[in-house]
Amino acid sequence: MLHRSWPAEGVTRVPYWVYQDAEIYAHEQARIWRGRTWNYLCLEAELAEARSFVTTFVGDMPVVVTRDANGALHAWENRCAHRGALVAMQARGTAERFTCIYHNWSYDHAGNLASVAFRNGIAGKGGMARDAKPESQAPKQLRVASLNGLVFGTLSTESRSLEDYVGPEILPRLKRVLRKPLKVLGSYTQVLPNNWKLYMDNVKDTYHASLLHLFFTRFRINRLTQKGGVLVSKDGAHHCTYTEMVEDQGDAYEKDGMRSAGSSIPQFRLEAPELLEQVDELGDRVSIQILSLFPGFVLHQIRNSLAARQLVPKGVDRAELHWTLFGFADDDEAMTRRRLLQANLVGPAGYISMEDGAATGFVQRGVAGSPERASVIEMGGAAIGSGDSRITETAVRGLWKAWRAHMEI
Repeated sequence: MLHRSWPAEGVTRVPYWVYQDAEIYAHEQARIWRGRTWNYLCLEAELAEARSFVTTFVGDMPVVVTRDANGALHAWENRCAHRGALVAMQARGTAERFTCIYHNWSYDHAGNLASVAFRNGIAGKGGMARDAKPESQAPKQLRVASLNGLVFGTLSTESRSLEDYVGPEILPRLKRVLRKPLKVLGSYTQVLPNNWKLYMDNVKDTYHASLLHLFFTRFRINRLTQKGGVLVSKDGAHHCTYTEMVEDQGDAYEKDGMRSAGSSIPQFRLEAPELLEQVDELGDRVSIQILSLFPGFVLHQIRNSLAARQLVPKGVDRAELHWTLFGFADDDEAMTRRRLLQANLVGPAGYISMEDGAATGFVQRGVAGSPERASVIEMGGAAIGSGDSRITETAVRGLWKAWRAHMEI
């Protein structure tokens, strides 16, 4: 049990020590990432072949995800039972079995110890005793479940089913995007100079998008004056926000002199307007949908750009964001080109999301001397729930409700 004092105002205040404390970070690894949560691992499309694998993380813990010869999915800790070395060294590939480079102990696709080099010694000398139990320190094996092409894992035997974990508020919005077989288009990794929770806070913050991102507002892609809404799961852990395709014709941002309106540079325009040309492939006139699942998964649809994002904590003040761009298996060449073109909107150097990595880093630096102070999370009031206004921090409050429940703070 951690003995920390949370502000009396509840989830409308978030104390800055949550981003700075090494003890908090260690407890998060145990209680959240290796606790009762479901963690995104990869796309099923990344394991299209029998005996294929990818390496990934659950919090700090390295993990191997595999598809065995019979097509079953497995996930297990990427750690040898002998001396703790990584077993799988490559990011992805195929393998008949997995052999630790250090002492050649090998494992099957489910992470079971298959053989120990020279276990019986040579010529009756050396080796292990007959009653030795090297498998007693075998890699931890995760429960694995897939949902519409996404693969998740948990170390908990008590976690509810994956669909129940996502919940009825968010599940339909996830299935809205992941409606048919996927194909991988590419991937990249972004290093974030901040605590992992600052990025999840940012993703759930619908209020900042058209204020921070000049590109969003200048080209009327996402303004708070457009129709849209926010959905939050009952436990606060997950969220989805969306914006409709109908362009905002108002000038609220210009009248108020918002930096993001770009009113001081009216000549600022696109030389290649096809970057923003959207096909309404999902048939509901939604131009942007950002969905997050606690603790570290994000699914985005921005125009026709689709991607899964995996957040990996790398210390108190550092995280990595792994992006996997995808389309549908039946996409034609024109749609694939459109998805790749619009992928330039996001990512570490994207026209839109480049600022997110900077802004969260600014917070990490700005609060360095004030662990006892707190963020003010009162846009939209103090409640946690769904609604049709995006001038709200309801999903941010939901994040902290869920975090406190897991951490028992």
